[in-house]
Amino acid sequence: MSLSLAFNTAQSSLAANSAKIALSSRNVAGAGEASASRKIAVTTTAADGSVRVVSITRATGSALFERMLGATSDSAAQQALADGLGRLVQTVGDPQDPTSPVARLGTLKDALARAADTPDDMTLAQAAVTAAQDLASSLNTATDTVQQVRTDADAAIATSVGTVNDLLHQFEAENSAIVKGSAAGADMTDALDRRDSILARLSEEIGISTVTRANNDIVIYTEGGATLFETTARTVGFTPAHTLDANTQGGSVFVDGVSVTGRDATMPVRTGRIAGLTQLRDDAASTYQTQLDELARGLTDAFKEADGAGNVRAGLFVPASGSATVPGALAPGLAGTLAVNAAVDVAQGGDIRLLRDGGMNGAAFAANTTGAASFAGRLKALSAALDAPRSYDGAAQLSDNQSLVSFGTASVSWLQGARKAADTRLDSQKTVLAQASNALSAATGVNLDDEYASQLELERGYQATSKLMGVVNQLYDSLFQMIG
Repeated sequence: MSLSLAFNTAQSSLAANSAKIALSSRNVAGAGEASASRKIAVTTTAADGSVRVVSITRATGSALFERMLGATSDSAAQQALADGLGRLVQTVGDPQDPTSPVARLGTLKDALARAADTPDDMTLAQAAVTAAQDLASSLNTATDTVQQVRTDADAAIATSVGTVNDLLHQFEAENSAIVKGSAAGADMTDALDRRDSILARLSEEIGISTVTRANNDIVIYTEGGATLFETTARTVGFTPAHTLDANTQGGSVFVDGVSVTGRDATMPVRTGRIAGLTQLRDDAASTYQTQLDELARGLTDAFKEADGAGNVRAGLFVPASGSATVPGALAPGLAGTLAVNAAVDVAQGGDIRLLRDGGMNGAAFAANTTGAASFAGRLKALSAALDAPRSYDGAAQLSDNQSLVSFGTASVSWLQGARKAADTRLDSQKTVLAQASNALSAATGVNLDDEYASQLELERGYQATSKLMGVVNQLYDSLFQMIG
């Protein structure tokens, strides 16, 4: 080997080692960033023995990354659903809470039984009316809570859609730079890391899948197949309702004009925060509202009055103040407007005796036609009506032909069961996400121990190459002295 060849080889080795040391330092600096991947210098040896760094790549794990994205979407969806159900359970669904509808129903039943035992004691009758007012108030409050949860979910969907659009525009900028840089052979590893970070954040909002094309170009689809990004970001649209009630359906989310949420979704998404919020707003909370409305309808029917001609009017419970109609089918929002008949409310000038005697809708509807103080038939009939089996709308998703008391208890059990199931699924998805994230980090992340060990080896190589260059320099000096 000639001195010039040895010198060139040593010089190229020194440059390659220097580049590798700098790259290792870059890895160490990015070790604390969750999205940072391990950068790798790709070298080649030329025919003359020189070593050169030809490109910079990064450690990748496509399958692990896709699994992590999927687990992120699943976890976000379950988190949104579990949080919403937790609010419902905490505020209106605990049977041990004396202010909950089912507890109020039990209080009313007990008060009616005591009033029936001593029908001439109007204090006991007033206690029953007060219990009825408390029950109606609790159903009103429960409805307000349910609709607030739905309204908040609707607003959160709007926020999430805004986040998706913002992330897609960020992705577009990074992807464009990556495609151009990759075509030119530039080091785009940091840009690739930033783009992966955007994908991870995007998967929290909506379930996605990706396809990689030439020059590291990526196309993003929703899990249902709608295109979110292909060269340019597609528009994700949603019109918030601002205020929802039992008669209002929330809007759908559209991706490039295609519906991806709602019962009529063309390409439905089932994971991601948007999917979880939609399930909470349109399914879980709406079903619980239906249960409350059916409980209110059952109360209106159980306490109705009838005259001799077969005419029926609302009795103790009325659908709304001033109304006497007894709903014959599911009436959305009924639980929010249910009230106690003013005819029996002393505070509104009513007569408390009408609870015992009937006739809140006029004398023709009276049950105690003689006005006897010991008349208990009407009170006993009302108490028995709470235990009588009745039919309910199938949308309530509870068993048919059960009493109002049983129906109220089943409603609480349903809500508690839904919350528990959501919490269980959330814990499971969090475990999957942690495992996927750890596996991805182990495969592509920076291990400081390995980097420091690599730096030591590179420094030794650097020192050895420096010594070789020193020897070559000495040989050149000796050769020049001989010539001179």
